[in-house]
Amino acid sequence: MYMNRFLIFGAMGAILAGCAQNSQRRDWFSEYGEIPTGTPVQMQYGTTPASASESDTPRRMAVMLPLSGDAAAAGGAIQSAIEIAVLQNAPKNLSVSFYDTAADASRQIATALATNPEIIIGPLFARDANMVRTQKSMETPVLSFTSDATAVGGGVMTMALMPTNSVEAIVGEMAADRVDNFIIISPDNESGRLMAGVAARAAKLQQINISGIFYYTENDTESIKNATIDATMNKARTAANTRAREILSDILTTERLTAIEKSDLTMQLEKISKTDTIGNLPYNAVLFLGSGDDTKSLASFMRYYGLGARDARFYGTAVWDGADIMYDLTMSGAKFATLPPVDPEFSLLYEQVTGTQPSRLATFGFDAARMAIGMINSEKSNAAYLLDPSGYIGTDGLLRLRPNGENERALRIVQLNGTATPREIKPAQQNFMTPIYNIEQRHVSPASAMELETPGINPMDYIKIPDRLRDRYNEKTYGTHLTVTPIAPGQIDNVVTILPEDDSDVIVAPDFQPVNLESVNRKYIEDVEITE
Repeated sequence: MYMNRFLIFGAMGAILAGCAQNSQRRDWFSEYGEIPTGTPVQMQYGTTPASASESDTPRRMAVMLPLSGDAAAAGGAIQSAIEIAVLQNAPKNLSVSFYDTAADASRQIATALATNPEIIIGPLFARDANMVRTQKSMETPVLSFTSDATAVGGGVMTMALMPTNSVEAIVGEMAADRVDNFIIISPDNESGRLMAGVAARAAKLQQINISGIFYYTENDTESIKNATIDATMNKARTAANTRAREILSDILTTERLTAIEKSDLTMQLEKISKTDTIGNLPYNAVLFLGSGDDTKSLASFMRYYGLGARDARFYGTAVWDGADIMYDLTMSGAKFATLPPVDPEFSLLYEQVTGTQPSRLATFGFDAARMAIGMINSEKSNAAYLLDPSGYIGTDGLLRLRPNGENERALRIVQLNGTATPREIKPAQQNFMTPIYNIEQRHVSPASAMELETPGINPMDYIKIPDRLRDRYNEKTYGTHLTVTPIAPGQIDNVVTILPEDDSDVIVAPDFQPVNLESVNRKYIEDVEITE
């Protein structure tokens, strides 16, 4: 699970740094013209392509991976996949050399470049990819595994799944589900804020309103709890619930009522006393951008704090793939965007060689090697082969590399059902003749936190009292937060005055006289500890 998430959304502290422009050098693909988009090419498997050169001239491929240290497992998975691809596909005159970037990356990269390889596979980390980009020859293409858009370009491309793909795909599904307002809950780090920025851009393209953006500290239960309290308007909805019960209790104890009125008010009080909160939330969907484990905690707290299963649908991204959240029955019905299933033929071969099932690290590495071999054997220019706009069908489905170094991968939409095999809702697109994506990661800015946009909760909207008593109970609205457009001089129509939220404020009205109310016993949720 760690390795899947690792490569999909970057590597260690070098993930998704921002939107800086690449160095201004002549583009390596300058000879690459406009080619019509057509049927994608199936990557070769098991045999050397027919166009392979019979020349004895050595062909060189350099592979740069962390093969020792903390990331050795990640690098080893890619190395195994590349070795399988080379044994299956490579011509006899191909020389493949591996360089351990965990052991003095600068020296290893310089050594590799000194051999003048025709193509480079790797590195894994953005910092190393940046180093390769600045030192290599412009003509040498690189198939890296970083998802940092600032580390690619100038001939450095990436095989990793770009966060933009997954986020844009799931927001598109939200639009298909007719979501009109949603909130974003994301990790409070660089990648989380960038992904929230992608979601905001995608929502604008789909004409969906974002009602709020909330951040939390990863793996921090207290931070997760606080984020859900804010996202569910728990304090305002609890205060509104308490006040509604006070009003009903006051009327029942102080007013002259008919038998029917008393029975109706009593039933309302009994019903509202069974919950801690009242009030509708200003959204009908939640987009989680964090890990499966964090999402499980967030969803659990949100249910606990009054967000019912019918109030909002749950959506996520490819980081859920393979996580424990897949087996959580309470998350059944949630949707997320993910890659197609791994090619079963490759899975079987990889397991026979390594004794383990391949992660996405392995599949990306395997396809990188096949693309590199295909480029070496092709009669096309390097750019024309690698940047074919029709793309390729690889181990993870449809893929194409872009001149800016990013890539596009066709994703499917699946729905959690409490098993290891979620139900496929929408299959991945099979070609690029119809554009799949509209957002480039390098053009996205991180999103700032955004308070929940809401008209608030008025207790009187959720209880029904006799009409003759309404003037005595003009209630305030709890939790209001709206972006107010300044009023031009002389424009006084439709001005709404919102009373403050502080419960200590005194309600001033000609017909209202405060009375001593019976206390209403209730258990405050802040005093309850949730056990995961």
